[in-house]
Amino acid sequence: MLGYSLAGLIVGFAVGATGVGGGSLMTPILILGFGIAPSVAVGTDLLYASLSKGFAVALHGRNGSVDWRIVGRLSLGSVPAVLLTLFFIHGYGKTGDLDRLITLVLSVAIVVTALGTLLRARILAFARHERFGFLRVLHRRGQRAFTVLSGAAIGALVTVSSVGAGVIGMVILLLLYPRHAAIKLVGSDLAHAVLITGIAGLGHAGLGTVDYKMLVFLLIGALPGIWFGTRLGFRLPDARLRPLIAGLLLIVGTGMLGKAIAAQF
Repeated sequence: MLGYSLAGLIVGFAVGATGVGGGSLMTPILILGFGIAPSVAVGTDLLYASLSKGFAVALHGRNGSVDWRIVGRLSLGSVPAVLLTLFFIHGYGKTGDLDRLITLVLSVAIVVTALGTLLRARILAFARHERFGFLRVLHRRGQRAFTVLSGAAIGALVTVSSVGAGVIGMVILLLLYPRHAAIKLVGSDLAHAVLITGIAGLGHAGLGTVDYKMLVFLLIGALPGIWFGTRLGFRLPDARLRPLIAGLLLIVGTGMLGKAIAAQF
């Protein structure tokens, strides 16, 4: 069980220092490092993410760095999508088919997360310059509608894989709201993540795919890891840390994706 706390400490530190990691690191560690079934790894990580990020949201809320209008728009799409996806997952039940589906979706989500981490600055610059007409239309007329649709996509992805509410959600917000203060987008993304990971985690608990003992030990390591990471992060070279973590995610994601595809044949 101490191994779970160590994993929580490492992932918590990475999240605190760079904002990258969370489910995209924790879930693969549980599956590949500890041999946990994908469905249990995802269900446990969802509740872990909701609880560990709740404190950060409280801080952002007190500092006024959460745009609740954006959170509301995302939630209009994500909450129904989470509930529908949980209904779909419950139809699968505790079967090998569910674990194979989770592994495949998780692998793709990790690769997308890695690319989003590497290309974040370029994506923001692309959105701000509005060189293409569709971006101007998106920012002036389609912002609300696409925020709701994006929320739905994120909700479904998070419910299946536990990945998507962090880096992927942030990249989408950067594309949709390039002129918003970055701190408000981070706070809004976190608040939305806490909501949907909590709902999805409770849904997985109803399916029986949450290991509560493991959850406690993960949190024992994660909370001090996040605390130290946030305080040491400003001293660490973020320009080097992010590519390093992104590279690790890319290796893990492509490796898992290869295995998931091979398992289909």
